[in-house]
Parts: sequence; structure tokens; C-alpha cells
Amino acid sequence: MASTRRDFLRTSALASSLLLVPKFLHALDRGPGLAQLSDAPGARRLIVVQLSGGNDGLNTVIPFRNDLYYKARPTLGIKETEGILAMEKDLGLHPALKGLKGLYDQGHLAVLNSVGYPNPDRSHFRSMDIWQSGSSADQVVSTGWLGRYLDSNCPDCQRPYNALEVDDTLSLALKGSQRKGLALKNPGKFHQLKQNRLLAKVSQETTPVHQEQVDYLYKTLAETASSADYLYEKSKIYKSGVAYPNSDFGKNLKTTAELINSGVESRVYYLALSGFDTHVRQHEQQRLFTDLGDGLAALADDLKQHNQWANTVVLVFSEFGRRVGQNASNGTDHGTANNVFLLGGALQKKGVLNDAPDLANLDQGDLRHQVDFRSIYATLLKDWLGADDAAILGTGFGRLSGLV
Repeated sequence: MASTRRDFLRTSALASSLLLVPKFLHALDRGPGLAQLSDAPGARRLIVVQLSGGNDGLNTVIPFRNDLYYKARPTLGIKETEGILAMEKDLGLHPALKGLKGLYDQGHLAVLNSVGYPNPDRSHFRSMDIWQSGSSADQVVSTGWLGRYLDSNCPDCQRPYNALEVDDTLSLALKGSQRKGLALKNPGKFHQLKQNRLLAKVSQETTPVHQEQVDYLYKTLAETASSADYLYEKSKIYKSGVAYPNSDFGKNLKTTAELINSGVESRVYYLALSGFDTHVRQHEQQRLFTDLGDGLAALADDLKQHNQWANTVVLVFSEFGRRVGQNASNGTDHGTANNVFLLGGALQKKGVLNDAPDLANLDQGDLRHQVDFRSIYATLLKDWLGADDAAILGTGFGRLSGLV
């Protein structure tokens, strides 16, 4: 397969960095980390799935018995006869989300409607920053909520693989002020970057005489290099036989399951499915939802086979929803509040957890949010990961009692 310019730049950057790593720093892989899941009773992991582009939540969890929905969307509204997958509270899933419906029927899916934040921003970039940082609309924060989780729970950890993003680049969500996660698409390709003979020769350096800033760079590079070894060796242990969608997202989910089932001690995984900025291309939801639903169902099946589903929660979110009414082009424009999914084998609350969006009480054509997204973060941080939610998010975000 031909390399892209992005591949070249990424590979060159890492190779250039690894050239600078003295051998003595490779011992860092023996440093402290979070307690191993296998040795920590009650320890759990979180997988975050980001739907990039602003998914149309009203055509995802459909209020198919509400006339106001069809009045606002005379051509875009999905009719019950088209195969809506009925749930409770007169809501149903998009016909392509059969995988999620299967998990709902098993009690492994929870739906939260109208999730958002005050003074919502309709910019993809700004709203995604707000969701990834866990900030308010009037704040600009340079760290992510999961990066601050790493700062808070493992300030001395020397293993970037405590949080993994299965992608080429690391999102703001996984960047803390002291600790950061690690981004990789594939453990094998990531490891190959260390096998260059020139890199091996340079790494024979033994005298740690450098300035503080350079040593910090070496330390960071060494942590990355040793993580590449660890992940590559671990990834040999288990190769999944479960059928995932033949897509980039499906492959990333499969990689995630293989790392988990191989025993990789990461507490957080982060993935993205892009393409939800559909506007007049609403029909593309069919393909995207098939990828999403079938992929998550395959992930659940894979983890169940290895007793890893009950200690896993999956959070699915998008940076905003779409406006309630269809636009003049029979598409949808950027909106505000949206639905959020939680999946897992040990959810304490299941099904549709709050009321459907109130289509009779809109804010200038947009949904009003019922749930602040940071309340969900606080619940996952405190009640699932055992972290100090107030230290990570600030105060004022009440947790959702008994959710996980």
C-alpha cells in the first residue's frame, strides 16, 4: 500500500525522536504504573468513542410517536414502517443500529437524551475542544479530562500506554499537564520504527549528560519507545477471530479488543468514527450507523469471550447534535444537545434513562440540554475509575447516582 504524506511525516518525526534516546533511559519501562487490572479488585477500564462531525441525534434515537418530530422533518423524519428499532418511552433506534439494539435487549446499553452544556458553540473545533477538555463554553483549557485523570491518579507513571488512542494522533482529551496518553494505529507498525539499525546504534549511548530540557525530551521518547516494545510483545498473545466491520473504525475496534484480551494494562482507550457532518447527505448515516452498531456489538462479543466486558464501559458521544427542523436543502444544520450512549456488561442502570427531548420547548429551534456532559464524566471518573472527579473537572457537576 502506498504511503501517504501524513504517514511519512509521522514516521519521520518518531524515527527522528528515537534517534535521540540513550540506552540508559530504556530502563524506564520498569518504572511505576497504575495497578494492574488483574491485581486490583474492582479495577475497570473506559473506552471512549467519538462521533466526529456532529451526529444528528434526533435521527439516531428517534421520537417516532411524536408528531412534532415529523412536522419539523417532513422528508428527513424516519417513519416506523422503515424499520425503527423500538425501545421504551416511545423512542427507537435508527434502523441501521441493529448492533446497538441487540445490546439494548441484553441490558448492556444505556441512553441519555439531551446532553449538552450552557451557551453551546456550533463550531466543530470549539465544541469538540469543550467536550474533550471538559471545560465551559467561556473557558479555554489546554488539557483534556482524561489527561487530567492520568495527572491525578498516576503522576509518577512512566507508561504512556496507561491511556491509548487507536489513531495516528493524540487528541486533546488524553493530554494532561504532566502525563499524556499514547496514539498508535497498530502495535506492529509502531514497533517497526524501533528496528532501524541506525536507531539501534545510536541507542548505545550510556552517559546521561544533558541539560534538563533535553533529558525531559529523552525521558518522553524513552517512555514511548519502551511502550512500543511492550505493546508489540503483548499484541502477539491474542488475535481476534470475531468478525468486525471491514472499515477503518472496525479495524481500530479489533485492535482495541486484541490489546485488551492480550492483557495490556491500559485503563483508557480512545477511538473516533468520522463523517457525521452530513448536512444534505443524511443518507450517509445508514453506512456510519451500520459501522458503529455492528462494530460495537463485535467488540462486546470479543470482550465477553475473555471475561473483559463486565469491567469495561464504552462512552459514545458527538460534539453536538443537529437543529430540530430540516433546512431548505432537506438536510440538517449544526445544533446543540445530543444523545450519549453508555455500553457495558455491568451497567447498573440500563435502557433509556431520561425523558425524550422536549420538541415543544425549544430554544430558538434547538434542543435544550437536560444533562450536562460533565456530570457523565464525573460519574465515570468517580464511580467507575475511582478518581477524584472534583479535582479533575472542578466542582458543580453532580454525578448520576447509581449509573455504573
